[in-house]
Amino acid sequence: MDIFQAIEQRRAVKHYQANTKMSKADYKALMDSVLLSPTSYNIQHWRFVRVTEVEQRENLKAAAWGQAQVSEAAELFVLCANVDAWNDRPERYVANSPKETQDMLLPMMYNFYNKKEQIQRDEAMRSCGIASQTMMLAAKGLGYDSCPMVGFDREKVAELIQLPKGHVIAMMIAIGHAEKAAYPRAGQLPLSDVLVENHF
Repeated sequence: MDIFQAIEQRRAVKHYQANTKMSKADYKALMDSVLLSPTSYNIQHWRFVRVTEVEQRENLKAAAWGQAQVSEAAELFVLCANVDAWNDRPERYVANSPKETQDMLLPMMYNFYNKKEQIQRDEAMRSCGIASQTMMLAAKGLGYDSCPMVGFDREKVAELIQLPKGHVIAMMIAIGHAEKAAYPRAGQLPLSDVLVENHF
């Protein structure tokens, strides 16, 4: 599918054909694409919890106040971020760079994030946002629909997935084949309402 078609046709689908699976080839293509998402300093904050157990899906569905897509979709991911990734063996993120680049970037990374908790969290969430859009567009390109979700009890979901210390939950993403099409777009703001030049 053309990338502009994928952008235009991607919608938040709420109801999926139950008992359908994503092929191994499609799953690999999906995740290979997601791992190419950009991150600041190449930190790759994202951590993906792929939920395959029926019981865990049902538990998460209850934590998401009964939303059907949690149990019906072919795939369900809880997209998380390691807020402390900037300081977790950072040499990994520049391993393929020339030594002079590594010697420049590693101190820059440390100085940019050290003792700046808000920036650490903001950057981790930005990385998850970019990765989630990559995931949904890649899914659409493979012929699947998707739904980003923030409507759930975060503390309960964190408990269910055993979220490690220093991590945050960004969203859940359901992926599968639509049982019912998404509702028409509710109201797209015109470009003139959201774009200014140079300053507000």
